[in-house]
Amino acid sequence: MPLASDVVSGEKADDGLYIPVIDRINESLKKPGLLFSGDCKMSSLGIRYHLVSTGHHYLCPLPLTGKTADEMEQWITQGIEKNEGDILTSVFRENDKGEQLLTANGYELDRLQLFEKDGKEIQWEERVLVIHSPAHADRQSAGLETRLGKAKTKIEALTPQRGRGKRQITNETDLLQAITKVLKEYRVEDFLHVEYEKQVESTTKFVGKGRGSNDREKRVQEKIRYQIIAVVRDEEKIDGQKKRFGWKAFVTDLSADKLSLEDAVLSYRNEYRVERIFNRLKSRFNIAPLFVRKDDQIKGLTYLLTLGVRVLTLIEFVIHRSLKQDNTGLAGMHPENRRKLASKPSAERILKAFSKINLTIIRDMAGNVILRSLTPLTSLQEEIMQRLKIHPSVYHQLEN
Repeated sequence: MPLASDVVSGEKADDGLYIPVIDRINESLKKPGLLFSGDCKMSSLGIRYHLVSTGHHYLCPLPLTGKTADEMEQWITQGIEKNEGDILTSVFRENDKGEQLLTANGYELDRLQLFEKDGKEIQWEERVLVIHSPAHADRQSAGLETRLGKAKTKIEALTPQRGRGKRQITNETDLLQAITKVLKEYRVEDFLHVEYEKQVESTTKFVGKGRGSNDREKRVQEKIRYQIIAVVRDEEKIDGQKKRFGWKAFVTDLSADKLSLEDAVLSYRNEYRVERIFNRLKSRFNIAPLFVRKDDQIKGLTYLLTLGVRVLTLIEFVIHRSLKQDNTGLAGMHPENRRKLASKPSAERILKAFSKINLTIIRDMAGNVILRSLTPLTSLQEEIMQRLKIHPSVYHQLEN
């Protein structure tokens, strides 16, 4: 559930928004030792120092910029060597079917982090977690294969066979420039090698007009074209690149006894819950477009919608916790299969279970109520209210 939210104009960078929100959470909870998990923008040295100096902790990925980009190449090489030696730490995660699946593996190293403020140098111990995700590596490998295929097709199309409307390349420099452009476009310069040949067609013609003879001057005309004969994959380099896919570096100031590598990976993998909040604002609450003009109206309406997200998140959390404690699920949540048990129903599906409730009020000509009828609760609705700790009398009060 969102603890704090800010509404800012679109041109503002994210980097400067973290510390004010962190301070607001710190002031509200007044509890030191919190772990803040964020994206690579939160990994700036200033934000990390701020968290450490205020008694909190951080877990975030490092961006592949500056010095980190060079270090990452070394870390990946070490990770590949450790993987071949089978000495990486494996992280497993349980899926919806209760099966344990490999979600990541990796290793860690320690380093001393320095930050200078007001002329003073502050230092603290930091762990670098170098993590490999097989699923992410597979997606990157599939992307590379797609780019290789498209580049190969486009390069082969540079030199079509002779024919009407088929433009031929007659200059070697033009051919090389066209090949280089395609390779750069698909970022496969190191993985494809192009073989081509120069084809010369010679034609002998007489100089001038009239009939030819043995004594008449002749000249030879040459038509030159270049033909690509093969686009060869460098399988060794391609395989080497695929081994380097799926790696990412995280940093945290927590010691291994407080946050293991496995716990760090699983904790960060829960970041999708934050993204899900934004998805709900866009798809369920239809936050855009906003039919207001003033800034305070935009902020007020956005904050109101975030309250709705908090309610949905709380409903979902309480139901999931209750079902997990009882090791069961809710039956009747899926119209296509009433017997199917939903162990983690979404808040939207939970609310949909109450969509057919009606309150009927009949009045006489004088306006007096002569009948109030409320749709009785089903067994599913009663169970949901019970797990939400809401007494049925709250519902029946609507009929009075």
